[in-house]
Amino acid sequence: MSTPSTVSTAWLADNLDNVKILDGSFYLPAENRDADAEYAAAHIPGAQRFNIDLVCAPDSGLPHMFPEAKAFADAVGAMGIGNDDMVVTYDGGKLTGACRVWWMFRAFGHTKVAVLDGDCTKWRAEGRAMEDTVAAAAPTSFCADYQPEMVRSVEQMLSMIDQGSDRQIIDARGAGRFDGTAAEPRAGLRSGHMPGAFNLPYDKLVNTDGTLKSADQMRTLFTEAGVNLDRPVVTSCGSGVSAAVLLLGLDALGHENSTLYDGSWSEWGSRTDTPIVT
Repeated sequence: MSTPSTVSTAWLADNLDNVKILDGSFYLPAENRDADAEYAAAHIPGAQRFNIDLVCAPDSGLPHMFPEAKAFADAVGAMGIGNDDMVVTYDGGKLTGACRVWWMFRAFGHTKVAVLDGDCTKWRAEGRAMEDTVAAAAPTSFCADYQPEMVRSVEQMLSMIDQGSDRQIIDARGAGRFDGTAAEPRAGLRSGHMPGAFNLPYDKLVNTDGTLKSADQMRTLFTEAGVNLDRPVVTSCGSGVSAAVLLLGLDALGHENSTLYDGSWSEWGSRTDTPIVT
């Protein structure tokens, strides 16, 4: 039986002792939030902190790029997570960091992973337990099996656009950033979008309580954005985080040929050899 892409707050409350919980919260500087401090102050009981800016490729020159398989395995093993463990990810925003961590686990071959539907937003609203103590995890062994088809490089993106690939690009950034009328939050980046890309801001898939919208609602949103759900997809955003929310939505719809452009606009918008449309 395959693992569902999301679990409910009620399910997690009933299974706190049977899963490994990760707080994957991530915020842009403009949000003025400190994910590490918020985790230390209050988190779901038993949760470990998964900082995507630490479990990454530090020498890439780009934000939180995918690490090498061994680095991921070492980091996850140090959190006490083994290959037989069920992992549940959450964050304090609109599923963004949680979805990035979820996709990382899947890309490194761990399919027993799900996102908490409703995030910490719904968990808190329901008055469920939080704690401020951090129990030391007992290190264990984790074997990462990288699935390269789940992640795209800039070279693959350039080739895909040049050859007129059947794979559709969906950009999860806001409409202003997509059409070039709003500045990027990171300095030094050009504005606009990749040729042929469709725009579906990730937050359109999320309800105010942090849960994903219904399958019918999401199907309509993808279709209205111009996406053909019978064709393969690659998602992009500012730095490969909120694009994972689109991947979660696609997974919930049963879409089986989706991948993530890891560098996203932080990479594409910083280069001079990448075509841009405004």
